[in-house]
This record gives sequence, structure tokens and C-alpha cells, in this order.
Amino acid sequence: MKIWQIIAVLLLCLVLAGTTACAGEGSGEVYWQPAEVVRSDLTVSISASGKIGISNDANLTFGSGGKVDKIYVEEGDEVTKDEVLAKLDTGPLELAFTQAQTAMAQAEYTLEKTEDPFSKKEIRDARDDVHDAEDYLDYAKAMLKQAYLDNDEEAISQWETEVYLAQINLGIAEEKLDAMTFDPDDDEIEILEMQVDAAEQAVAEAQKQIDEATITAPFDGLVASVYVKEGNIIPVVTTIVYLIDPTSMELNAEVDEIDIPDVELGQRAIIEVDALPALQLEGVVASIGSLPLMEAGLMLYNVKINFDIPEGSELKVGMSATTDIVLEERGNVLLVPNRAITQDSQGNPIVKVTINEEIEERPVVTGISDGFDTEILDGVSEGDVVMIETKVKPSSPGLF
Repeated sequence: MKIWQIIAVLLLCLVLAGTTACAGEGSGEVYWQPAEVVRSDLTVSISASGKIGISNDANLTFGSGGKVDKIYVEEGDEVTKDEVLAKLDTGPLELAFTQAQTAMAQAEYTLEKTEDPFSKKEIRDARDDVHDAEDYLDYAKAMLKQAYLDNDEEAISQWETEVYLAQINLGIAEEKLDAMTFDPDDDEIEILEMQVDAAEQAVAEAQKQIDEATITAPFDGLVASVYVKEGNIIPVVTTIVYLIDPTSMELNAEVDEIDIPDVELGQRAIIEVDALPALQLEGVVASIGSLPLMEAGLMLYNVKINFDIPEGSELKVGMSATTDIVLEERGNVLLVPNRAITQDSQGNPIVKVTINEEIEERPVVTGISDGFDTEILDGVSEGDVVMIETKVKPSSPGLF
């Protein structure tokens, strides 16, 4: 802005101030402050504070209880992924696995024998027995018929007995074959199949417990704590080793309930660490808590912000930090102070612009605001001068 324009605006402000000051005793004085419309960047953010924490950690446990056999690490040890950290005594587990395998084999055998109790050879032999019995019965009948023709009483008596015995033998052979080819009971088969399934699950679980009797590192990291010693008898789900990844940290920020609706995953965040003022970190919102925390009467929500750790920084877990979570950003936009924006009689936003040493109301279209400056989308140009009205209450009578 040219010097003469600035002088003209200041003179105009003095005239306006003098005029309004005489408007009426007790009404207070009105001062006009000029502000230039500028083009700049605008960022809308919310602030929160919290503690630096670990984003990648693991409480490592065995898959079952028992006696701790070996502990291979100590607190402070650096480990690599898949490195063995601890082992459980697997003697009882291996015995349980063998017993489960035996039970499964017995269940499978019982099912197989129930579904197919006889081999193909046994059934084939039974059919042959039936055929042989039929052939002999036919033969005995033929001999008996011949004895009648010969009127041989002794032969008749003999072959009548043979026919009788042949009929009995044929009946026995047919019953045996029927028993071999009879369909098994469906309900019984279903129960036996369930027993086999249960036995297979028991074997799988026993194998799983053996596999989980060895703890390995799920990632490269640092052993933060070891909670047991060799020889300890531990129950199920006992933490053995606490492993952390010191190269992955996060800020656990507490955001006020008023601001939390505006926070979204992936938003950029600027982090400042209280103990390291020269260190500025940039991260992104990784998770937003669903349940509130009550602190000093305030409802707060946990927001986790992931960030990369600069090499050589002295950043430590537990350090206090503040963050500005960026909600919206605009680059190279027209800005005016918030106080310069008022409303007309219909509630539409307006600004007062100086034109030829006179103040003119001008409607504007506003964009985002950071609480201090507002983006103007239409209505003014860069370099325009807007006026900010400031009222000062009159001093009370009798006061020095």
C-alpha cells in the first residue's frame, strides 16, 4: 500500500473516532482500526496434549501353563525377529499329545470297523459259501430223487438226511452273508464320526500347545521386562516377556469432547515435545478412541498419532508433548481479521472497506477460519483496506 493511502486511512479513522465520540455522553467511544487484505496460507487446527508411548509392543505368553524350562534373554537385551526367548518344559505336553494320538487312532478304527466290519475277501468267501451250499443242496435233492426211482429205502433215508442238513447249511451261509452286507446304523455312525472329530481336535490342540511352548520374538525389538525365572510353575496366560520396538513411537493425545467430532483418521499433526523444544515432529492420526476419559470434570478422548522418529533424537517414552491436529489447510488465499467481518440486517457477512477516504459496506463470501483470520472467497481484493470497529467503554465519573 502506498504511503499516502495509509495516511489518508489514518486521518479517516481519526475523523470517525472524533465523530462517534461526540455521539452522546455515556455511549462510549468508537475507534476504527485499518487492516489490509493480504494473501497468505491458512491452517485450521485443534490443540491437544499427551504422552509419548510405544506403538508396537507385545506381551508374550506360552500357550499353556507348566514349568518354565529356559529363559534366554534379560531385561534390556536387543533381539531379532523369530529369535527364541523362552521355552516351557514340554514333557507333559508331549505325553498329552501321544495320548491324544492314541485316542484318535482308536476312534478311527472303531468307525472304520462299524462302517465296513468285513473285508472284501471275507464277503467274497461268504458268497462262495452260499453258492457251494446251494450246489450241494441241489445235488442232495437229485440223489434223493434217484433213490425214490430205485426204490432204495436205505438210500432214501440217507439222502433225506443229506437234504435236510444241506438246507440248514444253506440257511446258515445266507444269514452270514446277510450280516456282512447289512447297512450299519446311521445314528451309531454319526456318534462315532463325532468321536473322531473330537479326537482330531484334541490332537491339534495338543500339537498347538507344544508349538506354543516356545516363545519367539515377533519383531526386532528390546526386551523391556522378564516376569518369570527358570523353574517357575506358571498358570495359563502368564506374561513371560514384554517386548517393545523402540523405533516405533506414538503420541497418546487427549482431545476435548468439543473438538473430537472434527478429528478424522489420516489427518496431519504437528507435535512439539516439552523436554525437546528444538524437536518438531510431524505425524498422522492413527486411531480415535470411542470411550471417553473423565479428567477434572472434562470429557476427553484418546487419539493416537503415529510419527517417524528422527535419527539421533533424544526422544523417550513417557515424555509430555502437545500437538496441533490440522483440520483444514488453504494456500495463497485472501485473509482478513475475524473482527473485520460483521453482518448486515439480513445476517449476511460484510466488511467495511475504505474507498476514496469513505467507508463502504461490502458483502463477502467467507471460507474457513482459524479463530483469528478468515478466508475470503469473494468480495474484496488483495491490498484492500478493511476497517475494524472497536468500542471503548467510558470511564465512570469520579474515578481518577
